[in-house]
Amino acid sequence: MLETLITWLVDTIGTLGYPGIVLLMGLESSFFPFPSEVVIIPAGYLAQQGDMNLATVIIAGILGSLLGAWVNYAIAISVGRTALLKWGKWIFLPEEKFVRVEKFLKTHGEIGTFIGRLIPVIRQYISFPAGLSKMPLARFSFYTGLGAGLWVTILAVIGYSVGENEALVREWSQTALFWLLLGCVVLVLLYWKMRK
Repeated sequence: MLETLITWLVDTIGTLGYPGIVLLMGLESSFFPFPSEVVIIPAGYLAQQGDMNLATVIIAGILGSLLGAWVNYAIAISVGRTALLKWGKWIFLPEEKFVRVEKFLKTHGEIGTFIGRLIPVIRQYISFPAGLSKMPLARFSFYTGLGAGLWVTILAVIGYSVGENEALVREWSQTALFWLLLGCVVLVLLYWKMRK
């Protein structure tokens, strides 16, 4: 099943090129739960094969992530908290998940936006509380782009290095996620200590 999906994505990205990466990463970054690993890693592999450019893959991935995040940000500003809590389940945003992400962002502010882009599940929903709190768009975009850029670069490098080896892709992705989460914990602790 996974191999079929990856093959389809490699073919799709190969056909659509960089706009395909932007589109799929826009979906991944919005409320549609679509893992970035199955987009960027195959694109990194295509770069290794000489069919794409690695730097352009990363730029397209970041752009798509920003577009999806802006959609969620705009939805939050447009409909407000009450409507999001009421209708959130239709966009894969149950109330308990929303409240958790909102609390996370209120506690950590801008750094929460950056870190949120690196954490699975939170990644897709961090834009809603940012929009509700009316975080300045430029600041929101900067921290979103920074977090998304780090994650997209890691995935692209994994795809470029071991994209044809499914076992190594899984192992490297899990290792990268572990170190990223550990880094996030350290960053939050340092941030908290500095603020105190």
